Formats: sequence, structure tokens, C-alpha cells
Amino acid sequence: MPSALRSLVMRSLPLVAIALLAGCTIAKPRTDDPYEKMNRKVYAFNDSLDKAVIRPVAVGYRKVTNPTIRRCVSDFFTNIHMPISVANDLLQARPKEALQGSGRFIVNLTLGIGGFFDPASQLGIPLKETDFGITLARWGVPDGPYLVVPLFGPTTGRDFWRVPVDGYFFDPISYFSRNNHYEYGQQYLPELMYLVTIRSSAIDAESFLNSAYDPYAFIRDAYRQQRIYQIYDGNPPEDVIEQMQGLKDKSFDPDQLLEEQQKWENTEKKPQANDNQPAPAEPKKN
Repeated sequence: MPSALRSLVMRSLPLVAIALLAGCTIAKPRTDDPYEKMNRKVYAFNDSLDKAVIRPVAVGYRKVTNPTIRRCVSDFFTNIHMPISVANDLLQARPKEALQGSGRFIVNLTLGIGGFFDPASQLGIPLKETDFGITLARWGVPDGPYLVVPLFGPTTGRDFWRVPVDGYFFDPISYFSRNNHYEYGQQYLPELMYLVTIRSSAIDAESFLNSAYDPYAFIRDAYRQQRIYQIYDGNPPEDVIEQMQGLKDKSFDPDQLLEEQQKWENTEKKPQANDNQPAPAEPKKN
């Protein structure tokens, strides 16, 4: 269960996809969502679970910690997951990237005091993350349909395979929880802490999702854009970008899409404005 919840936070909530949209021109809403009706129901379930359980815990975590502590904890989990990237770099036949990732892992594990600090970045060793879904993409496996899975969030027929492969074979935290058994389930504490860390870091980005008139479509499109940029190391070919943005479709009008968004925003602002107005004064009695 902790692994599933961790995946939910990493892939289904506002946050994960937000940064990717910054700097991207507005993209046409995707139509390749054959299971949209089912996906929307699962999205609503995941969102309700987040609001009821995960987000409140993340908010509490932010209240009892300061930015320095949260950054150190985040650096630790980023570093401890580097074996996932190293293994997939090898599967992708990219030995240079695998060596670079291994060096980053070792430097932060030693000089970074267990990974709580990030001297590797200061030494010029960049962070490059990959996973089994990207591995399959680079070997030509088709993307497959867009899916929203309970507890796991947004994925595709191809990307879903990173959950069992990376989680079982390459994730040190998952390995620890499977091979250690304590009386009160303490073996799951690292995974739960990772869940809270990821979710708490996303709270500041929630305004992006709140400003979208269709949060489901926003996350779906952002997820697909994110994966394209990851597959091509941040530099997808021009024709892929044009297809992603709908520029090859003559019927796509970005101005119309912006107009729909503005109409939704105006509709949302009017009730709030009315709510803030003082109640009319009662007529004076003679």
C-alpha cells in the first residue's frame, strides 16, 4: 500500500505536471483518451483520497518543519532513488549517463552525509532521472492509451510497467520494505515519509490546478507533455512538439481555447465577488 500511495502523489496530483507547462505554448486538448469516462471517475476517487488523507498530513509536515529540513529530506530521497535511473540508463544502452548517475549517487552518499546534502550538483554532476517507461519508449514500444489507475494516478499502457519493474527491481526503499519486517510495520516508514515529502513540496503549486477549468484534462495533457520531454531529454523534435501542440491540425484555434478558459475564470470570480459583498441592510422600522 505505501508504494501505491507514493505513486499516487508522484503522478496523479496537480503538482507533478505543473513545471512542465511553464514555457510551453498552449496545447490542444488531447482526444486520444478512449477510457475518459472511467478515467474521470478514478481521478475523482484519487483526488478525494488526497484531500481526505494525504494533503492534511503534508500540511502538518510543513507546519512542524522548516525549508532547510524539508530540502535535506528531499535531497535524501532523490539520491536514494538514483539506482532506478542508473539501471534504466544501462537498459537504454547509455553507459555514460549510467556512470554519471553512479558518480552522483556515491558523491552524495559520502560527501553528502547519506544524501541529505547535494555536493554533486556543486561539483557539476547534474541530476538526470529516467525510468522503465522511458526505457520502453526509447526501444520503440508504443505509448498505449491514457489511463488513470486507482492509487497510482495518471499513466499509459506503456508507462504503467515502470511501477512493477522499477518498484520491485531497482528501488532501494521498496527493497528495504520487502525484506524487513517489524512488529509495528516500521519498514514502511521510509515510503510513507517519501510520500509526505513529495506531497508537501507540491502544495505551493496547487494554484495552477485551481486555475484550470478542467483539472482532469489539465493533468492528462500535462502528464503526456511531461513524458515527451523526458523521453527526448528535454529536446523533443520539432514535429513532435507541433503535433503535441496541435499546430498540425488546421481546426485547432488556440485563441478559442484561451477564450474558453477566460470565460470559466470570469464565471468563477462572479460568485466569489457576490459572496464577499455585505448583506443588504434591513429597512428601518418606524
